[in-house]
Amino acid sequence: MRIPAALFLTIIMTFCITKGLAQSDSVVVKSDHFLLGEIKSMERGVLVIKTPYSKSDFRVKWGEIKAIYSESLFITSTKSTSRMYGKISSPEVGLLKITSLQGDEITFPVEDILYIKSVDKGFLDRISASIDLGFTLTRARNQRQFSTRSHIGYITERWSFDAAFNKLVTAQNEAEKISRGDGNLQGIHFLRQGWFTLARMEYLYNTEQSLNLRVNTLLGGGRDVIKSNAMYWRIFGGAAYNNEDFVGETMDRASAEAWIASEINLFDMGDLSLLSNIFVYPSLTEKDRVRVDYRLDLTYDLPLDFYIKTGVTVNYDNQPFQSNRSLDYILQTTFGWSW
Repeated sequence: MRIPAALFLTIIMTFCITKGLAQSDSVVVKSDHFLLGEIKSMERGVLVIKTPYSKSDFRVKWGEIKAIYSESLFITSTKSTSRMYGKISSPEVGLLKITSLQGDEITFPVEDILYIKSVDKGFLDRISASIDLGFTLTRARNQRQFSTRSHIGYITERWSFDAAFNKLVTAQNEAEKISRGDGNLQGIHFLRQGWFTLARMEYLYNTEQSLNLRVNTLLGGGRDVIKSNAMYWRIFGGAAYNNEDFVGETMDRASAEAWIASEINLFDMGDLSLLSNIFVYPSLTEKDRVRVDYRLDLTYDLPLDFYIKTGVTVNYDNQPFQSNRSLDYILQTTFGWSW
């Protein structure tokens, strides 16, 4: 018996669509349109989904989502819980059910979901990274300035690990080269109700403060005071051990410090986002000494995961190695790409 061509094509198309649906996540938006593909993440109020019919990922505001259907594994965070690990699906419009690997089920309103990250595909799906570059060339005195900023992160069910590296080098004829660099390694363990503990190691060197190298090791904890799809604000603190090497000194200077910090991230501003944090270090072993590190970054998102970032970093020490160099700051505008 010969199968008509039209019927044959219908069977093939039905098979392909059914297979695609079985392997894909599906998202329903408020206009009742469906998106089929692979949910990658949802953070800062934006859902990212990779589809087979587009070269670039789709980005949908979380407020437009009605329902999600998936058999993949995700790390999910809500307003009332820290992090949960399991499958997600919508039992009905406006709700999202999280099913853990142990079979426990908890249902939340869609608007209570703050964070989703796919961890079903393996190691690379848990990594995020970004790199920024900037370069300035001036004819006067042949001045050249190069700056770079970079970040890489890795996330698990209860932990996140981050590393950052920033550098600025300025050179010109008949003048001493100016260099500045800072970076950090950080691990956070997420507890319940927005609480967390952390370990952090950071370094800094800069010409302005005659600082060859400062290495600071921090232990502490904190809490997310406010977290929503528009912003988060956290406060944290603890104790630190500070080791410094200054230009011209033959021995390192070491001290114990307390520290307290605050960080705010605003991301419900269209293509703009703002990140600001401040760390204050009152010394425990050096009388009346206080250090302050402040950072403010303003990012404008471009297509294809590119962006433009303007940031300012300030380092203050009321008892510097040289009394006239208590303050150092840097203002950078860079072009970057995130993954």
